[in-house]
This record gives sequence, structure tokens and C-alpha cells, in this order.
Amino acid sequence: MHKRLLASLIGLALLPLSFSTASPPATPGTSAPGFTLKDADGKAHTLSDLKGKYVVLEWVNFGCPFVRKHYKSGNMSTLQKAYTAKDVVWLSICSSAPGKQGFFEGADLKEAIESNNAAPTAYLLDPEGTVGRLYAAKTTPTMFVIDPKGTILYGGGIDDIPSTDLDDVAKARNYVREALDLAMTGKSVEVTSSKSYGCSVKYAD
Repeated sequence: MHKRLLASLIGLALLPLSFSTASPPATPGTSAPGFTLKDADGKAHTLSDLKGKYVVLEWVNFGCPFVRKHYKSGNMSTLQKAYTAKDVVWLSICSSAPGKQGFFEGADLKEAIESNNAAPTAYLLDPEGTVGRLYAAKTTPTMFVIDPKGTILYGGGIDDIPSTDLDDVAKARNYVREALDLAMTGKSVEVTSSKSYGCSVKYAD
């Protein structure tokens, strides 16, 4: 009995301590995990270069009906235009893998951006899903608001009505708008997290 116990303890001691090097979760109050991704034109964007600015991260998949709700209604584009005009950096991130819903490249990607009237600072490509997994993005849309110090102020759904009904946009409490408006006027963000809703992110298998 003692020999078996000793063998078990030795086995545990020899296991690799992978947990000690894991990236911290992307949760409100923590530093936003760093990354570099290329946009539709091949230009690299690095999050750490944006210190000093508010940043919004939006996980996008134009094929998802929940995403289409926010673009077809003009909700997402209106937010993008309103806050980029206030010097907020808005990064739309597509973590769809090649061959899966939402993945576009080349001329098809530019046409998709234009046809959806998307107006982010940049549309970033994450086909391997590295950044999506880093932020534990499970659905499209998933949203993050990051302050000028690089701290996550908000993470979760865009609002509080998880539906595909365009009429619900006007009724919903928009957490992203609220977080930005409060933070940019020196107030504390009231809702720092919520459950995201939408289509599953189409990660590579």
C-alpha cells in the first residue's frame, strides 16, 4: 500500500507543470492579453501599440444571424462610427477557420466588409484561432472594452437581449456603449461582464 502511494506521489511530482505557464484569463480588471494580427490589407496591428487609447474588440462572423442582426439594423456600424470618431480603436476580429462560416479573404473579404457597412478601425484575421482562444471568445459577437492602460473594463455580450430579432436592438441595454460612455467620462463601469450570446466561433478543428 505504502509503495503504491509512494509511486503515485512520485508520478505526480514528475508531471509537467504546464499550468504555471498558462496565460491569465481575459477577465475584467486584468491586463488585456497582447497579440498581433494582420488586417484585410496585410497590415499588422499590435495591441500593445494602442496603449493610451480605449480599444474595443469585437468577434465577428458575417454569416452568423446574431451578427447580421447588429449589422443589418445598423447598430454595430453606428457604434463603430460613433466611437472611432472619439478616437476609440475598434478592432473586429474573425477567428473563423478557412472553409468555415465567416471566413473570407482577398476580394471576398473586402466585399463582405463593404456590404455589411462595417466601419471598424481594422478587421483582423485570426484563422488559426490563437487570439480568439486567448480571450476565450465562444460566440459571435463577443465584445471586450479595454482602457488606455490596457486593462479590460468589460467582457461579454454586446447587450442583454440574446435574440436575432432586429426590433430588440432598440429595447436592449447596450453594455459596450454604456461601458465606454461611463469610462470616458471618468465614471466606474457598472456592468463589467455578461454572458455572451450568438453563434459559436468557428475555430479550426
